[in-house]
Amino acid sequence: MTSICIINAAAGLLIAALAVPLILGKIPPNPLYGFRTPRTLSDPAVWYPANAYAGRWLLGSGLSIAITAIALYLTPNIGLDVYAYSILAVTLLTIGISVLQSFRFLNRMAPK
Repeated sequence: MTSICIINAAAGLLIAALAVPLILGKIPPNPLYGFRTPRTLSDPAVWYPANAYAGRWLLGSGLSIAITAIALYLTPNIGLDVYAYSILAVTLLTIGISVLQSFRFLNRMAPK
């Protein structure tokens, strides 16, 4: 279970680390990395605020995943199946909320 904890915590930290350049506005519009929609890709004035917002949610998701992975690992008598399903649930929930909130933000932005 130690290796699964390390993998999940590292994945969460990687997600958080990938969010930082988006938050800081360091990533220009591109087809590979960021909150990519036709609207964000077509207008840098939309790309940067939408990606900063999505990045903040992604940072929270990544940190939540890492913290949960470690906290559950330290929980006495937790079975591997409970551990794995709990990490899966936290990952799907936090990433899902991040995507939903990012689209809500994009839809609230003034139209072009």
